[in-house]
Amino acid sequence: MKYIFYGEITKTDEGHYAVEIPFNVWEICKKEGDVPVKVRIEETTFVCNLEHIKNGYYRIPVQESVCKTFEINKEYKIAFRVTRSGAQDSPYSTANPIRVIDSMQVLIQPHDGLCGQSCVAMLAGITLEEAINTMHCLEWQATMDKIVSALNYYGIDHSEEIIYTGGREDVKLPECCIIMEKMGRYSHYLVYYYGKGYDSNLGVVERYDVTKIKGYMEIYL
Repeated sequence: MKYIFYGEITKTDEGHYAVEIPFNVWEICKKEGDVPVKVRIEETTFVCNLEHIKNGYYRIPVQESVCKTFEINKEYKIAFRVTRSGAQDSPYSTANPIRVIDSMQVLIQPHDGLCGQSCVAMLAGITLEEAINTMHCLEWQATMDKIVSALNYYGIDHSEEIIYTGGREDVKLPECCIIMEKMGRYSHYLVYYYGKGYDSNLGVVERYDVTKIKGYMEIYL
């Protein structure tokens, strides 16, 4: 469920920046304690944990790097949704990503079961070890949910939808996306970038066969 309201970024008594949520989170969202969320302010998205004020009312902490994009005490359209797992504090956001994706280098996994982590590493421009540490998962443990959480941490903007194509031949892929291929009990993940597949098993695939696709999620460039 996505919650939408209009609010202002203000400076707190502690000297930080935050947006106060104008409704009781305990009552509306049925959540108490730590509340991990994905937030969108206008076109900027980031992940964080809501800060509890009192009696079920929370505020959204906003990093200074995000504040640079906006005016303080000006009203903006704000949306958030509660995520299923705890959000890591991140120095990145879609306004301040770990890198601008203007090229792609293939990363070959040392053994099977690390394709999801490899996709995150290729998109973020980091090592496989760094991706594994951020995702907190080893061989055969990467899911699309964990991949999305890592992309959010690194400020890599992406669609909120996974498009399931089921082997159709008329698929027109976006300029960049993560592809899921059916592989036995598991999905195999690879990066598609400007007409080529970046596969952690096969290397760079010059012409990717779209009939092998189970589904894909667009990465915004």
